Amino acid sequence: MTDTTDDIAEEISFQAFDDDCHLLGNLLNDCLLREVGSDFTEKVERVRLLAQSECNMRQAGVTDAADYLSKQLEREVSTMELEEAVPLARTFSHYLNLMGIAETHHRYFLIRSNVITAIYRSLSRQRTILVLRIPTSILFLQLLLGLCSVRRTKLPGHMSKSCDDVFGKLIASGISPDDLYRAVCEQEVGIVLTAHPTQINRRTIQYKFLRVAHLLERNDRADLTHEDKDSLIEDLIREITSLWQTDELRRRKPTPVDEARGGLHIVEQSLWKAVPHYLRRVNNALKKHTGRSLPLTSTPIKFGTWMGGDRDGNPNVTAKVTKDVSYLARWIAADLYLREVDGLRFELSMGTCSEKLARYAYDILQHEQQSHEDHDINMLQKKKHVETPGHPLPYHIPVGADVPGFTGNANDGEADLEMPPLELPATDVQYKEEEIIGYGVIGKAVSTLTKADGIGLQPLNINSPRNSPAIPSTPKALTNSGSFKKKSSSEANLNKSSVDKLLHPSLHGRPDIAPYRIVLGHVREKLVNTRRRMEFLLEGLACDYEEDEYYENTEDLLEPLVLCHESMEKTGSEVLADGRLADLIRRIVTFGMTLMKLDLRQESDKHTEALTAITEYLGIGSYSEWDEERRLKFLTSELSGKRPLVPPAIEVTPEVREILDTFRVAAELGSQSLEAYIISMASEASDVLAVELLQKEARLGVADELGRPCPGTTLRVVPLFETVKDLRDAGSVIRKLLSIDWYKEHLIKNHNGHQEVMLGYSDSGKDAGRFTAAWELYKAQEEVVKVCQEFNIKVSLFHGRGGSVGRGGGPMYLAIQSQPPGSVMGSLRVTEQGEMVQAKFGLAQTSVRQLEIYTTAVLLATLHPPDPPRSPNWRNVMEHISEVSRHYYRSVVYENEQFLQYFHEATPEAELGNLNIGSRPTRRKKTGGVKQLRAIPWIFAWTQTRLTLPAWLGVGAGLEAVIAKGDRDELKAMYREWPFFQSTIDLIEMVLAKADIPIAKHYDEVLVSAERKQLGAELRDAYFTTEKTVLELSGHHKLAENNKTLRRLIESRLPYLNPINMLQVEILRRLRQDENNPKLRDALLITINGIAAGMRNTG
Repeated sequence: MTDTTDDIAEEISFQAFDDDCHLLGNLLNDCLLREVGSDFTEKVERVRLLAQSECNMRQAGVTDAADYLSKQLEREVSTMELEEAVPLARTFSHYLNLMGIAETHHRYFLIRSNVITAIYRSLSRQRTILVLRIPTSILFLQLLLGLCSVRRTKLPGHMSKSCDDVFGKLIASGISPDDLYRAVCEQEVGIVLTAHPTQINRRTIQYKFLRVAHLLERNDRADLTHEDKDSLIEDLIREITSLWQTDELRRRKPTPVDEARGGLHIVEQSLWKAVPHYLRRVNNALKKHTGRSLPLTSTPIKFGTWMGGDRDGNPNVTAKVTKDVSYLARWIAADLYLREVDGLRFELSMGTCSEKLARYAYDILQHEQQSHEDHDINMLQKKKHVETPGHPLPYHIPVGADVPGFTGNANDGEADLEMPPLELPATDVQYKEEEIIGYGVIGKAVSTLTKADGIGLQPLNINSPRNSPAIPSTPKALTNSGSFKKKSSSEANLNKSSVDKLLHPSLHGRPDIAPYRIVLGHVREKLVNTRRRMEFLLEGLACDYEEDEYYENTEDLLEPLVLCHESMEKTGSEVLADGRLADLIRRIVTFGMTLMKLDLRQESDKHTEALTAITEYLGIGSYSEWDEERRLKFLTSELSGKRPLVPPAIEVTPEVREILDTFRVAAELGSQSLEAYIISMASEASDVLAVELLQKEARLGVADELGRPCPGTTLRVVPLFETVKDLRDAGSVIRKLLSIDWYKEHLIKNHNGHQEVMLGYSDSGKDAGRFTAAWELYKAQEEVVKVCQEFNIKVSLFHGRGGSVGRGGGPMYLAIQSQPPGSVMGSLRVTEQGEMVQAKFGLAQTSVRQLEIYTTAVLLATLHPPDPPRSPNWRNVMEHISEVSRHYYRSVVYENEQFLQYFHEATPEAELGNLNIGSRPTRRKKTGGVKQLRAIPWIFAWTQTRLTLPAWLGVGAGLEAVIAKGDRDELKAMYREWPFFQSTIDLIEMVLAKADIPIAKHYDEVLVSAERKQLGAELRDAYFTTEKTVLELSGHHKLAENNKTLRRLIESRLPYLNPINMLQVEILRRLRQDENNPKLRDALLITINGIAAGMRNTG
């Protein structure tokens, strides 16, 4: 029932799902018997049966019996001692989490079965299985049939929304293969992971959930013996016992670096395996439907992050944090690539190669020998050797992350595998200078290359290059490479350990090494240097590596690997080339040297504050007091000039200094590590130019200190329009910007004529209600696209969506397909926040599916844009609904004097800050009511009470007003024919189905003061009005009638979710009478965790 899983599969096998739920439930019950005894487990079962009976009666429409059972459940819970209530809440919370794991697993299982079926049917259509060309063909088919038979009585159909499915439909609809191929290759989708505080589970708990998920997957295998099954059950028992014995509460707030580590771990945990598999699916579908392969260095999707860069309202994100996170990302990237290169060196043992690669390897051998000769001379000149201990790894780096290892096949979905290490030399031979001759595989390959367009090298007399008939020119990547230079002082401090020397001997000590291993050995050494350099920088130590001694950009790392791939293709080794080597190249293209480029985000007022300090220091006035025209004149004048504006010794407040330091760090890191600068609460053209000026000033200062240009280019500056007013003005702001000659020329020169605009879903929804926000976002996109087309500027829209519907969440496929025509033209950026990151990308299997859905949805929206409103009157109807809805919403939330206090009483909003789920404060300012409350705790609090108010409040009033006006038939036509309107109504219906009015009423009865109970009753009446009008539009008799999977999943959770809500109400009542009781506070936080698990989202 999560808002996102409908993207993955429309249905699941409930028989298999129930089997796994029973298995996990029984194991949890056994754990409870061991841990807390039989008396407690009997009480758990009694509470569950009461809740189950109440749900059954309510679903059957026997409300009197349901109310009676609800009172019985309330009495049972309210009389519990705290010592009983806490383990009860933990029990139901764990069960809901285990159910969630089983649900995700079975949604994936349907997908996997579809894939297996497609392979089987493809093979069964062939008369022979010669395509496999291996003796294991029969075993392969037996395994395939076994996997299909697990818990299935029939083979499922094709996989909807897959690349194969959508590409085929597009071709059938008249799209030419060339247009399809071009659209896929040019697609640019950016998925930006953010640290918004909605992930309620500790990372330790998340790891344990993943382990349970992997065990469930293994349990589905048909080839397990009885012993295997027993062992698997024992593993599950251990994992569940470990879960029970682990504290589920965070005892401290995570730091921004903690959050960044969590985001980077998602890459290592799942995306690292998922990306090559996903790109193979795209490639295979392209070959099938267009006859051409996806270029090896092309990827439709890349990743970004805000973790460590989002300083909007978060004073904990400093310039130093941003720099450290960037260095840490580079360290992890180098480490991951290093592991892959180690595996490739073992795999690519063949001796045949192209002439170009042979020359490349020849030069590596020559330069390495020269390096060792220089090293020997230097050693003889030294009178003594001083040992300098290496610096320890910084605390930022995960334990064991520096140990190279083989990460397994990215496509198998299994845990990491181990490969045998590279063979060690038999003896530690000491070669004299005249004896170092490169015989070995390169020399021996001559006779084998004639049939495959390769080249065999004669034995290379590296010692006497002058005697060679022709000395190959040194490739660009090897010129003055650090692998061949004298060791710098930094390198001496971090020299190879004795173990490393044994595992990875130098090339001159390996005369028999294959050409590919020579090249990969060189790549490995530069990756080691890259990683060491990051260790120095993280420790704040000076590092004197030369630029060519390590990898700074993606292109340099790709060059030798692409050369290896081309060589293997030319010499008849295409099968090997398209294996692990191709996967590594695709990873590098996707992840680059930073895994995920970092966005910076700051509120526009902060930039105004910085420029005001500068102008006042210079004595030219106060920038904050200038009107928009004067600001624009000043900014364009300074941007057009070449002289610096900000004096190096300027004296400013610590707050302004931090802003200036952030721009300085951005200049130092450049566009190779950073992606874009987001301006939240942007409302004027000057907001954008202010950032451009601060960027320019920082780059001038840093370049002057370095004595060379800053790395990369300036960051893209992206205005973020969030409130309804700002959304309505977005088009005019972009028009004003593009009318400025300097700015348009800057876009064309530095950003390929590309303007990015971000749209905020959270604050607009909190400002005016979900319906009005959706309509204003739709219109803003239309206007921004129109303006950019007038100025011949390409626009890319960045959607700041949250996880819940109240913050713009919902199935991504549906959301993309309902955007305005022309707003998705092959490019899209979107945020994935908090718990949605783990839900969508926590497992490699689900990650592959999510990435595929992004690709196909954007492709469809590009080649077959959704229909606009058919009739001009539809816009008038939308305006009417929006206006009434907005007025009703604001009259309740902002204008009703009782509402704020009611909100505090009826929800656990005040207590949410104790969850420690994010480094950012819950409020922008300490006072200011709902306006200053961030959107996440606003949604989170109402989700806990099961009222889900922000997603539907005002919608019923708006629809009812239009129906009363006589536009019922028009509304039904809009629902049938307009994708945007249909998706908006469907999402509201889904949220209404997840609400529970009897539970919400219980919160009011126990917690809300008498004078405010009437407001709660009015809100529940508004819910019923919304339910009635939405059902009338959709034609359904009950909520989510067309989504039986969602209804079944909701109903299956209620016997565990409702008691936790009852417990929360009682604990809140007691806590508000004894505010300093830490045991009550912990108990409340446990119930919050449990309800979040049952609702499958937070904020």
